[in-house]
Amino acid sequence: MDYLVPALRLVLQPDTLLAVLLASLFGFIVGALPGLTATMAVALLVPITFLLSPLAAIASIVAASAMAMFAGDIPGALLRIPGTPASAAYVEEAYLLTRSGRAGYVLGVNAICSMIGGVIGTLVLILAAPLLADVALKFSVFEFFWLSFLGLSAGAFVAGDSPVKGAIAMLIGLLIATVGMDYSSGFARFTFGNTNLLEGISFIPALIGMFALPEILRSMLKGAAVVSASGAAVTDDWKGALRSIFQYRRVVLRSSALGTGIGILPGAGADIAAWISFAVARRFSREPKKWGTGHIEGVIAGSSANNAALGGAWIPALVFAIPGDTITAIAIGVLYLKGMNPGPAVFINNADLVYAVFLVFIVANLLLLPFGWIAVRLAKVVLGIPRDLLMPALLVLAIVGAFAIDNDFSGVWVMLIMGVLAYVLEECGFPIAPIVLGIVLGKIVEQNLVQALISTQGNLLGFFERPISAVLGIITLLVWAYTILRWTLRRSQQGKKG
Repeated sequence: MDYLVPALRLVLQPDTLLAVLLASLFGFIVGALPGLTATMAVALLVPITFLLSPLAAIASIVAASAMAMFAGDIPGALLRIPGTPASAAYVEEAYLLTRSGRAGYVLGVNAICSMIGGVIGTLVLILAAPLLADVALKFSVFEFFWLSFLGLSAGAFVAGDSPVKGAIAMLIGLLIATVGMDYSSGFARFTFGNTNLLEGISFIPALIGMFALPEILRSMLKGAAVVSASGAAVTDDWKGALRSIFQYRRVVLRSSALGTGIGILPGAGADIAAWISFAVARRFSREPKKWGTGHIEGVIAGSSANNAALGGAWIPALVFAIPGDTITAIAIGVLYLKGMNPGPAVFINNADLVYAVFLVFIVANLLLLPFGWIAVRLAKVVLGIPRDLLMPALLVLAIVGAFAIDNDFSGVWVMLIMGVLAYVLEECGFPIAPIVLGIVLGKIVEQNLVQALISTQGNLLGFFERPISAVLGIITLLVWAYTILRWTLRRSQQGKKG
């Protein structure tokens, strides 16, 4: 408490408040554009931080990342194009709600849940940073393998009513993730002599293609409207949003806690937090039949978790100078440049600045509400555009987003090929979410598995020798055993009825 008043004075400085406001606006714009991630928003701000005071520099990074994470939900809900990878987990539920004319409602839920998740993550950051960072440091390749494999197992939950199709879709995602140089030997796999594929399939163009292109193709081939609601039908529904959040308050708290915990783990990040929270919410939902039809519970789970993970990722970054994700990796560099060397001593040498950063987190997350109101206004404009004009513009936006990642046309080819593949698979009844999950986590699972096997010389029992690793391993195996058992029992019951 001795540092709270000085920290508050620092936050209320005009340059800090202006940096938070402008960075929030910048993050909102970047996050709302498909293909431009929260990490990209932060990276683009780095040259500007050279001109700012230490607190204003860090404040701009915090505000831009929090706002970009929320803004990624906007194109996902309106156009079925996730603005950020973390939004992909619940884009289907959000988009189906928009098609039923509830765009204002779903964006209100996004804003409020992002704010709640961000504030909870910040409170954990304030109260338990040193303790939780110490736990995160105990994670080795064994724990990270089981954690990422557990996240991959979430595909069994997000697959819907057909675990077999979900498993096939996930295997397709894993196959795509193997493209590029082998982690251990450096051998090129499935590149067909194309040097652009040596580093693997670029994830963002693939993401844009799998979610945007099928909708464009479906509209062109079948004449289906992108959304059934007109711009005039979009209305504020903050009361409805608050009612739903209160109804699923346990989901909000559980997902925020889960997102914070996953965010603390170095390298995990908001993407994994959103997928796992979405899968857990679906597994324990009391309304399983509503999932896949436009159910707000999934949106609440994912949007609470991804913003909470942002706060959690700062715990190892501040306490041990270990980046929790790509955003904090950039932030650590800025901290060093500004003389706030991260590590245990930062709470002694720069305590007032550290607590000022904590307060900035709260301010940045509270700003999500007014920007949520702006998002609803934006929805009226987007949904009021005639379909014949929206489809070409959407295709151009997808191409630009795919090209902008590496400034290379290879990204556009990836987007087109993955889009056509996703369209064919969707028409055959295969879910897209497990494919995305396989691409996101495939490399992480493989790299940690290879390192673990090398360290144990191929002894699989080594995966269960460490306490945390053993617990995560048992949970993961139980998830698969339960899923296979449930599917087997369902098939046997159907056979008896037949």
